[in-house]
Amino acid sequence: MMTFPTALAKPMRYLPLPIVQRMTALMLTQIMKQHPDLFGRLAEHRNKHYAFLPNDLPFAFVVHPARSSIIVSRKSRSLKADASVTGPLFMLLALMEGRQDADALFFSRDLTVTGDMEAMLALRNALDDSGVDLPHDLGSIAGPLGPWVTKAASNLRGRIPSEGGGAAWN
Repeated sequence: MMTFPTALAKPMRYLPLPIVQRMTALMLTQIMKQHPDLFGRLAEHRNKHYAFLPNDLPFAFVVHPARSSIIVSRKSRSLKADASVTGPLFMLLALMEGRQDADALFFSRDLTVTGDMEAMLALRNALDDSGVDLPHDLGSIAGPLGPWVTKAASNLRGRIPSEGGGAAWN
């Protein structure tokens, strides 16, 4: 699995958190506009906090589905989340789109899941049929630059190996 380039990740340590927070919140808002029922299948797990910890970036992302909100922080041991998943950024994004087999990655130890496993399984099931297409979804927030953003993101995604050529998780 492709990892985020170290030459780009290291300088990200100096990015002001409010900028990363704003960009990430904008992306989540757009994804929720495109997929308003994304968190609908979480049921009682909707109020849980889910942490996504890319091991190739200096940031932690905590999503609270009930509020459709995301908090970005520097990685720390005091992170408060009910469930968390750790792996390379591009792997986490491929999981979000359903292009990787989460079970295979978990059992091969390419992906680490901790905390409330039932909540994480509910999230996985919610994402399973969501139809998230990150290049398209993110391109739609770029205004007149949208087609170029979509094309660039699609080209990047095409370079990232996916399990079974786009097979769903199940």
